[in-house]
Amino acid sequence: MNTSRPERAVVLLSGGLDSATCLAIARDAGYETYALSVAYGQRHAAELQAAERVAAALGAREHRVAHVDLGQFGGSALTDASIAVPTDGVQPGIPVTYVPARNTVMLSLALGWAEVLQAQHIYVGVNAVDYSGYPDCRPEFVAAFEKLAQLATKVGIEGLPLQVHAPLISLSKAGIIQLGSRLGVDYGITVSCYQADDDGRACGKCDACRLRSAGFVEAGLSDPTRYKP
Repeated sequence: MNTSRPERAVVLLSGGLDSATCLAIARDAGYETYALSVAYGQRHAAELQAAERVAAALGAREHRVAHVDLGQFGGSALTDASIAVPTDGVQPGIPVTYVPARNTVMLSLALGWAEVLQAQHIYVGVNAVDYSGYPDCRPEFVAAFEKLAQLATKVGIEGLPLQVHAPLISLSKAGIIQLGSRLGVDYGITVSCYQADDDGRACGKCDACRLRSAGFVEAGLSDPTRYKP
């Protein structure tokens, strides 16, 4: 690896609150950041526009959007219009907003780009507190993927293993918001809503909106989210 430049990190950037905070954390750690968003057939595509804004605002060296149509398989309220997004409270267990294999696919894409960039760090904004129903947001999953990255890549075999960082894994939504605010994240340009309109305005009723709103209240900070009338 060329030691004359800063170490590089690939940051998965959805355009939401958590991933924006992850990008700020990677930047604060001194890494040259490369933001990767994934158009996977999500119904709330406004988040991709938000990701572009966040990448620019937080100084990502480059921002790319990879296209993988998980919507062709369905199985999630986020990719299948025939499955309603819940709006009657945070759902117990594994909610219908879970997208099968999404984080595995996204991390695999980040792994590929990281190897090309000679980046030894991947950041992902998974959180096991607010999204404990998602099996691919658990610490066990992150550890297992990091092990895979070490076994399945040229750099890993040659002794430069990639590290997968999940700095939000054990934080509450309020803790994430407080941390990001200290690092200069403008949450007003992020989109978290599962059914945001084309202008990025939130519904205020889905699980993501409820968790986000409660997080700002608990953090003692004003909620900058734009809601639908």
